[in-house]
Amino acid sequence: MNYAEEYKNCKWIKFELLEDFMKQCLVNIGIPGDDAEIVTEVLIESDKRGIDSHGIGRLKPIYLDRIDAGILNPITKIDVVKDTETTAVLDGNNGMGHVVSRTAMQMAIDKAKKYGLGMVTVRNSTHYGIAGYYATMASEAGMIGMTGTNARPSIAPTHSVENMLGTNPLTFGFPTDEEFPFILDCATSVSQRGKIEMYSRSGKELPPGWVIDKKGETRTDTKQVLVDLTKGLAALAPLGGLGETTGGYKGYGYATVVEVLSAALQDGSYLKALGGFDKDGKKIPYPLGHFFLAIDIEHFVPMAVFKGIAGAIMRDLRNAEKAPGAERIYTAGEKEFEARKYRMEHGCPVPPALQKVMTDCRERWNLDFTYPWD
Repeated sequence: MNYAEEYKNCKWIKFELLEDFMKQCLVNIGIPGDDAEIVTEVLIESDKRGIDSHGIGRLKPIYLDRIDAGILNPITKIDVVKDTETTAVLDGNNGMGHVVSRTAMQMAIDKAKKYGLGMVTVRNSTHYGIAGYYATMASEAGMIGMTGTNARPSIAPTHSVENMLGTNPLTFGFPTDEEFPFILDCATSVSQRGKIEMYSRSGKELPPGWVIDKKGETRTDTKQVLVDLTKGLAALAPLGGLGETTGGYKGYGYATVVEVLSAALQDGSYLKALGGFDKDGKKIPYPLGHFFLAIDIEHFVPMAVFKGIAGAIMRDLRNAEKAPGAERIYTAGEKEFEARKYRMEHGCPVPPALQKVMTDCRERWNLDFTYPWD
C-alpha cells in the first residue's frame, strides 16, 4: 500500500498516546478501569491491523454518544443464563459488548480445552468491535475460532429494497505455521457502515453497487446515505451484489445464518428489533446477540500437523498464477499482519474529522494530552 498517498491528509499518532486517550475517555464517561482497558484493547487492535472502520473512529459515535444518550450501560453486568460442560448462554444486560464478548470467548476456549469444543452465546449485548479479535483469541490458544453477531438493520434481502439484516460478520480464525494466523473477518454485505463512515470523513463518494434506495437504484452520496440507512430509506447490498446474477443470494443467506445463530440460540432480539428506535422515534438500546465457538485442534490431530497443512495451503494459494497486472496474492489475515508491523513502528493515521473529535474530547474532560496537530 502507498501509505503516503492513502493517508495524505492524516496526522500519525503513537499508539501509546492513543491508547491512553481512549482509556481516559472511557473511564471519564463511567466505564470501570478494567473494563475500559478491555474496550480500549479491542478498539486499538482494529487500528493496529489497519481496520480503520472499527477503531478510534467508532469511539465517539458508537460508544461515548450512546452512553451519553442513556442507551448503553457503561457498567457491564454479565449474567450466566445457562452453563453446561460444552455450552453457555450469557446476558450482557446492555453493557459493553467487548467485555461480555471476551468473557464469552474465553469460556468457549476453556470448555474446548477440556472437552474438544466449546460454544457460548450472548444476548442483550452491544457492538463488540472487530469480530477478528475474538477469533484471534481462539487461534492464539491453539484452536479454531468462529464468531458472529447481528446488528442494526442494514442489508436488504435479495429482491428487496428494505434494510432487514445487519452486516452480520461470519468470522473464522485458526493458527498456521506462518508468522500470522488465518483470520477471515468480513461483513456479509458488499461493504459495511463503518467503511461508509470512513468515506464520509474523507469526503469521498461511495462506489456504485454498495447501497440502494427504495427504487432499487444505487446510491453514492455518502453523507446522506448514512442518514438514510438509519431512517430505512437506503439499504446495503448483500455480499455478491444486487439480485442473483452475481450471487447476492449467498451473502443474504450467510447474513441470515448469522442472524439466527445470534438470536434464536439465546432467545435474543432480531431484525427490526435492533433498529435503535421505538415506535415514537425515541432512541432505545440495540440488544445485539453474538455467538462464539472454539474447537481444540489437539483433540483431532497434533498441532504441528494442522499448522503445517494449513500453512502449506496458504502458501500454495499465494503462489498461484497471478492475473495480468496483479502484483501479489494474499490470504486472509496477511494484509492485517503487514499493516500491524508498519503501524506499530509509525503509529495510527488520524484524519481531520477524527482530530476534531479527539480535540473536543480533550476539552470536555480537560485531558492532559498534546496532539501532533496542535
